[in-house]
Amino acid sequence: MAKRNVAMTKEADDAITRGTANVIADLGYTDAEERQTKLRLAHAINGVIARRRLNQTAAAEKLGINQPKVSALANYKLDGFSVERLVTFLTALDQDVEIVIKNNLRPAGRISVVAGLKFVPDLGDVDSDSNTKY
Repeated sequence: MAKRNVAMTKEADDAITRGTANVIADLGYTDAEERQTKLRLAHAINGVIARRRLNQTAAAEKLGINQPKVSALANYKLDGFSVERLVTFLTALDQDVEIVIKNNLRPAGRISVVAGLKFVPDLGDVDSDSNTKY
């Protein structure tokens, strides 16, 4: 078995740059959080369309847009879509969208989107003291 050249390994290690959890920010985009949010929303939309086996024409009708815009969405060409519009598409596909605002101990806030793919039935209001469903 060949031995590794220590000098070459050192050079290779120096060339590696560790990234963050946001590859878009790592690429230097100033609007990285918005782009990542749009990507996650589009991924959720495309997932619903795929699970329902909608073709682009049927998806366009459901979303209230034309087929070329569905094609752009399917190919993650999102410059023509706002975060609000993508959220509206999710609700048009009968998906619940929840926005959570939390206190932050960091000096700057951040935007985060988490898409749940599992169906959770609405259990109605529950009294937190007695766990009684109303």
